[in-house]
Formats: sequence, structure tokens, C-alpha cells
Amino acid sequence: MARVIIHEDLHDKTFIARATTGFEDYKKTVEPYTLEYAERVTGLPADVIRDSAIAYAKADRAMICWTLGITEHHNAVDNVVALINLALLTGHVGRYGCGCNPLRGQNNVQGGGDMGALPNKLPGFQDVEHPEHRAKFEHAWGRDIIPHDGLNLSEMIQAMETKELTALYVIGENPAQSDADASHVTHLLENLEHLVVQEIFLTKTAQLAHVVLPAAATWAEGEGTVTNSERRVQRVRKAVDPPDGARDEIWIMAELAKRLGYDWGHPTAEDAWNELRSLSPQLYGMSYERLEQLGGIQWPCPSLDHPGTKFLHARLWEEDPAKRGRLAPFSCVEHSGPTEQTDDEFPFLLTTGRRLESYNTGVQSGGYESPLHRGETIDMSPEDARRLGVDADDIVRVTSRRGTVTAPVHIDGGLQPGTVFMTLHFPDDVATNLLTINATDPRSGTAEFKACAVRVAPVTTSDERVIPSVARDLSFAAGDD
Repeated sequence: MARVIIHEDLHDKTFIARATTGFEDYKKTVEPYTLEYAERVTGLPADVIRDSAIAYAKADRAMICWTLGITEHHNAVDNVVALINLALLTGHVGRYGCGCNPLRGQNNVQGGGDMGALPNKLPGFQDVEHPEHRAKFEHAWGRDIIPHDGLNLSEMIQAMETKELTALYVIGENPAQSDADASHVTHLLENLEHLVVQEIFLTKTAQLAHVVLPAAATWAEGEGTVTNSERRVQRVRKAVDPPDGARDEIWIMAELAKRLGYDWGHPTAEDAWNELRSLSPQLYGMSYERLEQLGGIQWPCPSLDHPGTKFLHARLWEEDPAKRGRLAPFSCVEHSGPTEQTDDEFPFLLTTGRRLESYNTGVQSGGYESPLHRGETIDMSPEDARRLGVDADDIVRVTSRRGTVTAPVHIDGGLQPGTVFMTLHFPDDVATNLLTINATDPRSGTAEFKACAVRVAPVTTSDERVIPSVARDLSFAAGDD
């Protein structure tokens, strides 16, 4: 698309010259990527790709939205910066109705990042390795902060393998079922010296734990805030009491701290939020009172009279270089296919994803009746179904280099021949993550859930027409992310 936009002279030369760096190198990088090459790699007609590129470039306002289909690859960061390159090329950034927008799969994923639930960030997206950022948190907390980045999820799994990580405290996560190569991850969890799980349900991971801390579901049973995909922070209010035995998560943390020798008292959600505001400049102006009065505020909001920020990067359009600040760099990236390619033994490409009504491994959605629920299937094109001699609802055996499951067929005319699709929503029926590959992006740590090679074969009448025993052993309960 970038090559088309440049060849059609549709790139925003003024914006590129004023607000970006590296364009000439980027221009050379995209030159080999012809429409013919793109059609061969993607299966999309060349004229569709060309028309899409021109429509995007000519639009007065345009935005790019993506989900995990971009990021759950071994080259996740490259995929994201390739999209950012398109926005920079056309000037579709820093203006209302424009930009690059990663859509979140579940409630408050963005809020987790805001709170510092990232290995390289303190709350408010402040760098752990920045001395001034660390210093103010150390002063507020009265403790030294380790001056280097922590481990992401993939690195934690590697550390479990080498025994560098021997204890794990898991909050609202179900790695036994949500992580790639699930049998391997479960083995590592079983061999930890100590596993603590804080959860609203007894997930598969919780069943492996030495200690389970039953928690309230804060979205309905506690007070707090939530941040949506447009950075809008809103209040969460308690609607119902939690079940007997479940405790508010702030209460759990405070009690755990007390048992470790640090008395935090009993802070409320607002107390915790106010501490966060005092340490995070971009959130400072968001008091509970203002959040309630305004129905939510978009960060950055640095003061109590600031209205919030509707969109980011407007500075790139400033005439004054001092106000414009650091220029946005083009990134030169090359196409790289899946780590695991199809071959004669494993001729299908399996991609995993979600369906509209379900969360990841089904803890919060799998137990509800829904007209949209149809259980787990392997979705395939009509052409592949005919070639395999199977019809809808026939049972097939799906095998990768890591495991085997069985599943009924669902025929989907929207799939390309050679590509099959499954979800992780019903792991008590089909443990899809037995199949997936634990190849990861070295910069983001994201596993390549979106591509692995499999073979598919009909189950004959003499075969066991149920999930293989190895899959059954991994599917005691549905789990969340």
C-alpha cells in the first residue's frame, strides 16, 4: 500500500518534511513490494490492495484500527510500526478522526497499562529505567525500585524453565489455558515451588496453585476506575456484594502487605487512585469528583482545570519546532512470514481468534447461555471441506507438531483455502492451545497465536470420537486471559 501511495504521488510531502524522519530510507525499503508480490503473499487481488491504498490516502480523515491479528505474531512490533508508517505517510495522525488505534479485546486492558502492569513501566507509563521517574516513586513508597525492566510473560515462562523464577503470583490470568503450547506451560506451573492465584473463579491455573485468594469481581462488586480504548477514564461503582469468602482486591493486597510486615492500613479505591494521580502527571487532573461530573476524562489531563485530550500527537502539526518536539520516525521493516510454514506433513495454516460473544478462555463467558454460542469448531473453507471429504459437524482430528485435538467442522465461505480457524473459548471441550506455537516477538514478548502449521484428518468410526486424553487433562475449567 505504501508503494502505491508513493507511486501515485498521494503521500503528504509537507507533513513528512515537517514532522517525520527517515522517509528516504523508508521509500527505498517499500519499493520491492509490488502489487503482484502482495497478491501472491496475501491472496488478495492486486486491484483491491491498490484501491484500498488510494482510498486511504485520499480520505480527508482516516484511522487504522487493529486487534490481536496484528500483534500475536513473532514480528508483532514490525507489524504495528508498518501501520504507523502508513499513517505518517499520509498525514493521518495528530488530527481528530485520524490515527492508529489498537482495539482491546477485554474491558480495562488499557487501564492495566495505565496502572503500570507492564514490565518496563511505572504507573502513568513512566519508564522504570529513568532515574527521575524511579526517584519520585521511591520517595513516595519509601523503598528502592529495581533499576531495570522486569520480565514479560514469555520471558517469565523461559525463567521458569531455567529455575530462575520459582514462585509466581497470578492475578486475573489463566496461563495454563491461555498461553501457547499449553501442555508445556502447565508442566512449568506444576513444578513451581510456590504458586499463588488471585481469581474470581477456580480456573485451571487456580487448580494448580498452592494458595488461592478468592477475589471480588471489581467491575460489579467493587469501586474503582476503568480506561477504555480511547483513553477515557470512567468510574466503576459497586453494584452488588461479592460472594461469601471473596474479598476486594485492594483489601487482599493490604492484608498481604501487613503479613509481610508493612502496614498500609485499609486504603479505599479512591485513596489508591489519588496516590496514583499524585505520581502520574498525565492523570493528575482526574479526581473522582471530576470523573463523575464529566462522565469520564481522556488522558493526558495534567491539571484540575484541564478538559482532557481528545486525540494524541497534535504537536506534530505545530509550525514552531519547539512546540512540535521530537519528530516521528519512519521504521524500515521487511515482510516476514510465520515462524512455522506449512508443508506436506502439515499443509494447513491454523489461526486462532475470538468470536463476538466470548472472552478468551471463557471464564467470564463460557458458563452463560447465548444464541451466539455454538461450542468449539474448526472452521474451514468449502473447498478444503470437499477435498477432505467432510461436512459440517463431522469430527476431525487436528494435529500440530506439539499436540492433537479433535473438533467438529464448521464451514466458512469467508476463509481462504489452506487456512483454518479455531478459538480458545471452550478449553474444556477443545484445548486449542495444545496446538499453538510458543514462538515470540523478541521486543513485545507476544506469542504467535495467529499462525502455526497443522494437518486435519477425518475421524473414522473406529477412532475415539472425543477429545484426546492429553487434552482432557488440561481442560478442567474454562479460564480468562
